[in-house]
Amino acid sequence: MTQDVQAVDGSNEPVVTGRARAEADAAARGVPIRITERPAARSLEEAAALLGLPPSGIVKTLVVKRSDGTFLFALVPGGRKISWPKLRALVGVNKLQLPDAAVALEATGYERGTITPFGSTNPWPVYADSSIAGHEVAMGAGAHGYSLFVDADALIASFDATVADISDPE
Repeated sequence: MTQDVQAVDGSNEPVVTGRARAEADAAARGVPIRITERPAARSLEEAAALLGLPPSGIVKTLVVKRSDGTFLFALVPGGRKISWPKLRALVGVNKLQLPDAAVALEATGYERGTITPFGSTNPWPVYADSSIAGHEVAMGAGAHGYSLFVDADALIASFDATVADISDPE
């Protein structure tokens, strides 16, 4: 694991970064990952080209809030969006929503654009779009400027994720 710490806070304890949390969690789950530094991109297509992937190879980890105040992770490939009717039916609820950035940060410990289920400060259930299965994918790595590469099948298995058609084309 990378010894990735930020400045020491007032307690004189090192503050572990999101990237290090993601690495530690993946290692604890026995899931091989690769985190690479990458420049910022202005579009999905540009990001995919920088990473050498098709747009569908970039998986968005979306934090979804249930009406009871709990959350779940929805893993959706690039070029697709959550199908709210499909996800609501699968979860068995009438209402789901994307929370604002501050609520997503509080729920996961990660800022938008860096979110990954690996190392989340809360172990929310994971729902993965069936189209990611069988592929290596890139996703948030817990810190801006990095991407986490993982075999989607290993990711799905390590979180006992529910796999289903939960997306529609954008």
